Amino acid sequence: MYPTIYHALLDLTGIDLPLLAFLNSFGFFVAVAFFIASWTLSRELQRMEGLGLMKPSMRTETIGLPASRSELIWQGVLGFVLGWKGIYLILNTAEATADTKGFLLSLQGSWIGGIIVAALLVWLRWREKEKNKLAEPKTEQVPMRPSEHGNNITLTAALWGFIGAKLFHWLENPDEFMRFVANPNADGIMSGLTMYGGLIFAGTMVIRYFLKHGIPAWSGADAAAPGVLLAYAVGRIGCQVSGDGDWGIVNTAPKPSWLPQWLWSYDYPNNVNGVGVPLTDGRTCYEGYCTVLPEPVFPTPIYETLVCLVLFGVLWMLRKRLEPAGTIFFLFLFLDGIERFFIEKIRVNVEVLGNWTQAEIISSALMLVGIAGMVWLRFRKLPEHGPEETH
Repeated sequence: MYPTIYHALLDLTGIDLPLLAFLNSFGFFVAVAFFIASWTLSRELQRMEGLGLMKPSMRTETIGLPASRSELIWQGVLGFVLGWKGIYLILNTAEATADTKGFLLSLQGSWIGGIIVAALLVWLRWREKEKNKLAEPKTEQVPMRPSEHGNNITLTAALWGFIGAKLFHWLENPDEFMRFVANPNADGIMSGLTMYGGLIFAGTMVIRYFLKHGIPAWSGADAAAPGVLLAYAVGRIGCQVSGDGDWGIVNTAPKPSWLPQWLWSYDYPNNVNGVGVPLTDGRTCYEGYCTVLPEPVFPTPIYETLVCLVLFGVLWMLRKRLEPAGTIFFLFLFLDGIERFFIEKIRVNVEVLGNWTQAEIISSALMLVGIAGMVWLRFRKLPEHGPEETH
């Protein structure tokens, strides 16, 4: 396992770049996943716009204003944080990377570096605004194409997805919430995320964004659905590479002869959570992460990556064929529900209702909603991406 990109690069290439110890491998793949989701969404919105299924929306923009006080303050805050931690990190790399989490949460930093970078960013923003300032600022209505919303939609999904994932995890594990209240730095805010909580919150807020900006809701949902599956597949690579705890139940059964051992059962050495027993069997041991599971488990993140790649391919091939608008979205809910329901049978998770886990309950609901939605759309007899979408 590679808890950070530093460990991966060092092991695979021999290149030693301690600064990369700040780049968590799970976080790296999550960032790649959001980039992919944004790209596929923008591409689909552009395709639908080209077919006349979507129209540009108008936004109000004031041109020629000087830099506001709030703009300069935020630039100063951003610059100070970057300079405070960044300059200190450059000048004291060995010390800072010895305990990256401790350094980031500490008061260690270069105060002079923070002031210099803050002043630089404030000046650059002021200078940019001054160059474009008009004697009389004017307000204009500017068209915004649907595909130009891709990045904003992705950022909306990322923010609310994280909030939902954390809240659902705490609902499933109230003891962790109490520990967080007592000591917010104990486990780290990024540990413990529930995918379905993120999906529900992100989906709700993205639909709200669609409606607010005049993007047809069903077509917008269809455009987003394939990319969500692809992004999820990439995100699960991060779970596998870092060993973040999203693994399966113990699997000590003999493997089929045609499968490699790592695809059948795995013990996650150097997992990022530090779970298990000390690693003493001669394998590489990374300081701060030197543990291994006492018994091998099903590597469920790999299974989810493979299955979701296939499901993405299915939706991508069908996206131009299935009508009416919304069908791809409801098919996504159904397929995603099936995938998660069955993977739960071999995953480590908390039972919340009898023998049912939170994910099994939600995935069952998604399958039902997916089927009901496709039936409803079919018998509603809407025209292809038709008048119902002019909200």
